[in-house]
Amino acid sequence: MMAAAIQENGLQLLPNGNLAHNIGNVEPETEPDGTSQRLMPAEGPQQPIAQAENQTDSGETPEIDIVINNVVCSFSVRCHLNLRQIALNGANVEYRKENGMITMKLRKPYTTASMWSSGKITCTGATSEEQAKIAARRFARCLQKLGFNTRFNNFRVVNVLGTCSMPFAIKITAFSERYKETADYEPELHPGVTYKLKEPKATLKIFSTGSITVTAPSVADVQAAIERIFPLVYEFRKERTKEDLLAMEWKRRGQKRKRSYTHIEIEEPDGFEDPLMDTEDDDENYDSEKSWD
Repeated sequence: MMAAAIQENGLQLLPNGNLAHNIGNVEPETEPDGTSQRLMPAEGPQQPIAQAENQTDSGETPEIDIVINNVVCSFSVRCHLNLRQIALNGANVEYRKENGMITMKLRKPYTTASMWSSGKITCTGATSEEQAKIAARRFARCLQKLGFNTRFNNFRVVNVLGTCSMPFAIKITAFSERYKETADYEPELHPGVTYKLKEPKATLKIFSTGSITVTAPSVADVQAAIERIFPLVYEFRKERTKEDLLAMEWKRRGQKRKRSYTHIEIEEPDGFEDPLMDTEDDDENYDSEKSWD
C-alpha cells in the first residue's frame, strides 16, 4: 500500500524526509504548479508489496493519505519560572493557579504550551515535527524576553496523532473476533475497535466507516502502523453504506470548519505589537548556544 503523510496546510515534505512511504522503491514527483507531490514507481524491478493481500482486486496499489492532526512535544528551559510574573507581563497567557501551571498560545504556528515552575514545558497543536520544534523555540524566546535565563534543552516529540481513511468500509465486529488478543471492541463504550501494535509502538482506533486514528511516538511510526494494519483490515472490507458516507461527510465538514478557525485574522489597534509574533531576525538573533541541545 502507499501511505502519504500530509499536513493541515497542504501536501509537503515531512521533517523525516519522507513525503509518502511505500514498501517498494519509489521516487517523488512534483506537480508543475508545485502544490502537490505524489509517488510514482521507480524504474527497475520493485519488491512485492507485502503480499497479494495488500493489493485490491484489480491488482492496483491503493494510495492512502495520512493527515497529521497534532504533534505533542516537551522540552525544558533549565531555569525556575515565576508563573505570576509571566501571567502579569506575558501576552496570550492564562494562569491556572489550582493546577500550578500557566498556558501560553502562539498564532504562528498555532500552538499551545503548558508551563510549570520547574521549567518543564509541553507544546501541543503543531501539525509536523519541524513545526513543533519551531514553536518550542519561540516559547523559549518569549520567556527569555520576559527576563528569564532560558536554555532550550531536552526537546523531544512525545506523541503524534494521525488520521486516514481506507477506500472501503470495515467489518469491525468480525475483525475484533479474529484478533482478540490485540483488538478491544466495546460498542457500548466506544464505536471503534482499539488495536495496539508492539512494533511499531502505536495505538489505532478503527471505525466501521473505514476511518483509522493512529497515536504513535513519531510521524514515521504513524506511517508504519498504517502499513501494518492495511492487510489486516483489507480482509474484512465491505462496501460503504449511505450512513457511512453521511458520517464521513459530517466529519470532513467538522475538520474543515476547525481548520478555518485557526486562520482567522484579528485586527489589532494602531501601534500594537504582539511579542509572540516573532520575525525571522529574532530566530537568528536567539543565542544558538542556549537554544539548542
